Amino acid sequence: MFDKVKKILSEEEVKQISHLKPEYQKLKNERDETARNIIAGKDNRMMLIMGPCSADNEEAVCDYVARLAKVADKVKDKIFIVPRIYTNKPRTRGEGYKGILHNPDPHKNVTDILAGIMAIRDMHIRAISESGLSAADEMLYPDNYHYLDDLLTYVAVGARSSENQQHRLVASGVEVPVGIKNPMNGSMSVTLNSIYAAQIPNEFKYLDYQVKTKGNPYAHAILRGSVDVYGNNHQNYHYEDIVKFSSMYEAQGLQNPAIIIDTNHSNSNKNYIEQIRIAHEIINNMHYSDTIKNIVKGMLIESYIEDGNQKITESVYGKSVTDPCLGWEKSERLIYDIADRL
Repeated sequence: MFDKVKKILSEEEVKQISHLKPEYQKLKNERDETARNIIAGKDNRMMLIMGPCSADNEEAVCDYVARLAKVADKVKDKIFIVPRIYTNKPRTRGEGYKGILHNPDPHKNVTDILAGIMAIRDMHIRAISESGLSAADEMLYPDNYHYLDDLLTYVAVGARSSENQQHRLVASGVEVPVGIKNPMNGSMSVTLNSIYAAQIPNEFKYLDYQVKTKGNPYAHAILRGSVDVYGNNHQNYHYEDIVKFSSMYEAQGLQNPAIIIDTNHSNSNKNYIEQIRIAHEIINNMHYSDTIKNIVKGMLIESYIEDGNQKITESVYGKSVTDPCLGWEKSERLIYDIADRL
């Protein structure tokens, strides 16, 4: 039995309350087109999706994005930066901080979904308005995507969700690039099946409607490493991994073959400082192999203002309350180093 707690406003009602000004909507649409062109190979710049593991604090996140914008302008001829503003946090065991949707104030254990939706929109709108950078977010809950569809330039489907039918179906109707992570067990065939399902037209129930989609030709892979049955992490960003996966991608005949490499999670064994070395290895492999250069379109880097992470009960400004992240000084240096080597 479900006890009804509170009525949630529809996406139309929410957007009437909190909306993006037309000039920023135009900017967002232009950035969407750039992201699509990078995935399609029409724009040869590298896409860097950078930001905290979870966007827990509006002030700190918008501060981070403002810093990112200044660097993005300096490297824009080689790199297209998309802030990572992930507002929902999947939990392996179902407990712990689940993101702003559930807890608009992470330091108060109070669930208010409607307030969370409004807080998420307000954060994304503020970030675009102050920095000019539209962001990426994870589609953890497919039913909630339309609360943000007018704000996002990139959408991610997480490792725990990539085999889920509803995620695949909704991804087929998204108009911006959707990166689908390999599942937790690392199966490349499952990853490709998920991409295929997102690229073809579909018809299904969504919210209160029967809907049709045309398919999303910009659905692509995010490689984040894997975890075996004993809990050991295994990387999939190495030269041999990318070459083998590229051949599997080609054999499937999918549209716009593209890979984004997640430099953290199982690829780094959640050792955030390893992201620097991994990023440089990826650049090395791109210089060595045209196959890798053509299919690797970018990287996902977990980065915030302060190095590492903290407990939810602590309050260090700009420090992750979930997985550890690369601090700002190291992140800024890494962006410039990547640009110099492209």
